Amino acid sequence: MKIARFSHTREGSSTPAIDYGIVDDDALVVLAGDPMFVGFETTGERVPLAKVGSLLAPVIPRSKVVAVGKNYHEHAAEMGGEAPGEPLLFLKPNTAVIGLGDAIVVPPQSERVDYEGELAVVIGKIARNVRAENAAEHIFGYTVANDVTARDLQEKDGQWTRAKGFDTFCPLGPVIETELAPDAVLRTRLNGELKQEAPISDMVHDIPSIVAYASSVFTLLPGDVILTGTPSGIGPMKAGDTVEVEVEGVGSLVNPVRAPK
Repeated sequence: MKIARFSHTREGSSTPAIDYGIVDDDALVVLAGDPMFVGFETTGERVPLAKVGSLLAPVIPRSKVVAVGKNYHEHAAEMGGEAPGEPLLFLKPNTAVIGLGDAIVVPPQSERVDYEGELAVVIGKIARNVRAENAAEHIFGYTVANDVTARDLQEKDGQWTRAKGFDTFCPLGPVIETELAPDAVLRTRLNGELKQEAPISDMVHDIPSIVAYASSVFTLLPGDVILTGTPSGIGPMKAGDTVEVEVEGVGSLVNPVRAPK
């Protein structure tokens, strides 16, 4: 099941509303509220996709975006090292989140901003010291992410907070998919050219292990997002480019890149 967060103008109103809906062919079945908190009760309204104002980031993390570094062997090698024996965790602020079609802004402090296509896990239930075999009980669904990184600042700072944390540096979308095929393939394209391609099964640490490890460090709350790492093929993007990250069965996340205004 695919769930969207979207804006539209209700009949009889001139003010855009933000709702959640289940994707049903060419329409969205409107939900009574955020399904992570109120379930899948519907209002009876259907909104044709053609009348949707825009698909928004499908989740705004309540407390944090947790990310995993060097979680594909070939990517670890291209970064100059081996994959860590345990998941390498870092955080991105929720103010970095944008949605489908929103612009990634290249900050003036950086001369190299990279794309990093990733699968994202959306937490649906409070998780603390969860065992890997029970991780699925705490996962609401999956979406697509771009862990945008100011590569030069990452190298300069020696840690990743600034390089990963600028506004617009965490595109998410287009929807949340509640089921994920274990052999789904992740692809990233820059201006239509394929740059990254790998099955998610190539992860060093799989999703249950990541959820268990992260929840042993800090409590995961409903709406928190975990970025599960990027495969090899990362590279720079510049103002005027368009980057697309696709995960089979979940969707494609497309964002333009622009200079600051």
